[in-house]
Amino acid sequence: MSSILDTVLLFALPASGKSEVRRYIDGLSPDVCRNEMHIGPTLQLDDYPYVHFMHRIDDELHARGVDYIFYRGPARPFRDNFEWGTLIHLLNEDYDDLEAGRTFAVPSAAQLLFDRLDEARAKVGLPRALGDVPYAVRRDVAAALEEECAAHLAERNETNSADREGKTVIIEAARGGPNGAAFPLTPPQGYEYSLSILSEKILDRAGILYVWVTPEQSRGKNIERGRPDGQGSILFHSVPMEVMLGEYGCDDMEYLIGKSGKPDTIRVERIVSEGDRYVTREWWIPVARFDNRDDLTTFVRNDRAEWKDDEISRLHKGLGDALGTLARLRG
Repeated sequence: MSSILDTVLLFALPASGKSEVRRYIDGLSPDVCRNEMHIGPTLQLDDYPYVHFMHRIDDELHARGVDYIFYRGPARPFRDNFEWGTLIHLLNEDYDDLEAGRTFAVPSAAQLLFDRLDEARAKVGLPRALGDVPYAVRRDVAAALEEECAAHLAERNETNSADREGKTVIIEAARGGPNGAAFPLTPPQGYEYSLSILSEKILDRAGILYVWVTPEQSRGKNIERGRPDGQGSILFHSVPMEVMLGEYGCDDMEYLIGKSGKPDTIRVERIVSEGDRYVTREWWIPVARFDNRDDLTTFVRNDRAEWKDDEISRLHKGLGDALGTLARLRG
């Protein structure tokens, strides 16, 4: 039987093809996924919905005369770059909830999200700012977001209720640094920082599938995919150009692979508690690169009836080769 990948970190610059890869895999039969992609039925986590909710919260606060919490403006970067760590802690929590089969029934999904955001921010040293919002304003913002938040919580509950046996968890995220930056990137930007606070459970089980495009291609595809009503969509949202240049002008994937000390891996080192003492743990996370510089994925955004056989064949081979490499490296 083909080896099945337990957890895949699907990393790339924005608009590189990550979400299209997820959509393509979702459309394959279980036998093809298992035998040709080394993937079981997927359980998918993504930090983009939290990025979107941060914008939505800021917009609703601003409309009520309260200053932005997360961003410098509606189309601008984070006010504090340690929000990248906030997002990782939310993913850690999502993964832990999935592994535990934990579901939530709450009076307000929006208020639950606000509490989760505050707790995740506190873990990286940021203030619990939503807890300081006047009660009446917070209540009104929660009411404005409740429908979206409830839909997101329902998706999480459905994912967490699934039988974990034989399935592959796919965790999608994008990280980077300023255009023209030198390496190593300054924390908290880049994959090095995000991997350094990723949960031990994930590091123990994961391999990285990196969708490889150039920063210039990422910026071009980001413009092409954007739709006015697509900011809540994983396939059709567009990242503002100031953010593309300042946060995603480069990334440190190749740099981290090069300095790992073992081929096709990224080394992660962390001090962890072990009994009554602290010890240093090391992980070498396997990495396989899916080369998408020739754009094998954009067609997946179209209706399936419009997909061409040669497009499908090229994507299938490239993705299968990369995932096969990752399965071999993961052992």
